[in-house]
Amino acid sequence: MAKTVKPLTNTQVKNATPEPKEAPKEYNLSDGGGLSLRVKPTGARYWVFNYSKPFTKKRTNLSFGAYPELSLAEARKEREKARELLAQDIDPKEEKQRLEKEQGEVLGNTFEYVAAKWLEVKKKSVTADY
Repeated sequence: MAKTVKPLTNTQVKNATPEPKEAPKEYNLSDGGGLSLRVKPTGARYWVFNYSKPFTKKRTNLSFGAYPELSLAEARKEREKARELLAQDIDPKEEKQRLEKEQGEVLGNTFEYVAAKWLEVKKKSVTADY
C-alpha cells in the first residue's frame, strides 16, 4: 500500500532550514504526487519533481526552481502540468528542453544576430568601410 503524504503548508516551506549538524546533508520535504522541496546545506530550497520516465521506467528528477521565486501553489501547478504530460507518455524533462531549444532558435533568427554572424565570418575578407 502506498504511503500517504500530508501536503506541505506555506509555513513549513518558509521555515525549512538546513540541518544544524557539523556535516549537514540535504534533505527533502515531500508534498505528495512526486513534488518535494529539497533543502541544501547552504540554506537554498529547490522544488523537485520525482517521476518515472514513460518508456524506460527509470526514476529521474525535474527541477522547477528555487523556493522564494516559485511559491508552493506555483510548484503544485507545475507538478500538475508535468503529470499531464506523463499521462500522454511525454517525458516532462525532454519536453522542457525541446521548448527551450525552440525558443532559442526563435530568438536566434533576428536580423541583428544573423548580421553579426555574417560579419564574424567575413571579417577577414571585408574592409571596415563595407
